[in-house]
Amino acid sequence: MSTPFYVSPEQVMKDKSDYARKGIARGRSVLTLAYADGILFAGENPSNALHKISEIYDRIAFAAVGKYNEFENLRLAGVRYADLRGYQYDRRDVTSRGLANAYAQTLGTIFTESGKPYEVELVVAEVGQRAADDQLYRLTYDGSVAEEHGFVVMGGNSEPISTFVKERHDPTAPLEVAVRLAREALSTAPDGSTRTISADDLEAAVLDRTRPRRAFQRLVGPRLERLLGPALDGTGTGADTAPTDASSAGTGTTEPTPETPTA
Repeated sequence: MSTPFYVSPEQVMKDKSDYARKGIARGRSVLTLAYADGILFAGENPSNALHKISEIYDRIAFAAVGKYNEFENLRLAGVRYADLRGYQYDRRDVTSRGLANAYAQTLGTIFTESGKPYEVELVVAEVGQRAADDQLYRLTYDGSVAEEHGFVVMGGNSEPISTFVKERHDPTAPLEVAVRLAREALSTAPDGSTRTISADDLEAAVLDRTRPRRAFQRLVGPRLERLLGPALDGTGTGADTAPTDASSAGTGTTEPTPETPTA
């Protein structure tokens, strides 16, 4: 008679956690941070159709990392939850805290009862009338909920990005400064090296408290390029820097420079 195979509950939970964390770490990071007039979301995403950042309701937005089909299911469920609650009661009754609790119950049930956990990590954010009223909730694959302040980094290369943002983040800075900080942070590699993320590869959106009712707005095209500023060349200055010699400035003529022979 064969001995039945047994795995302790602790080992099962540990294996599920390791599996989910590895899946989330393979994705590209998403950064959420507060700025003077609201909340900014930014993430490296070459796709123009598969969004990691989306609107949920009037002043609530959602950002995610991990498996797209899984967090897309959660996004759609959140939209249905918000629409139904706003229709049955009042639009003011739809809150990020209620949505975060609903997500936590769903993720917790999937983690404990299904054979495979969701490989996702979420942020649910709500912008208030004042900066002090803004709310940020971070949800992990097992249904854990944490209220965050200032900024949240999820997925991929999260630790060095979090350290970078913590040293430089100013919640009272304007949107331009926040966008440039986000791109610089997302460009940081684990070994300390940096690269340049183009505007076409950066997905960005805001919850703008100055907008009436629907605060969510995507940053795309020329507006995003203006916020990011001129591209940097290898010397750390703008590539379109004006020349400063006398001939180009129109201050007179200069003697022609003799050509130097090359070897």
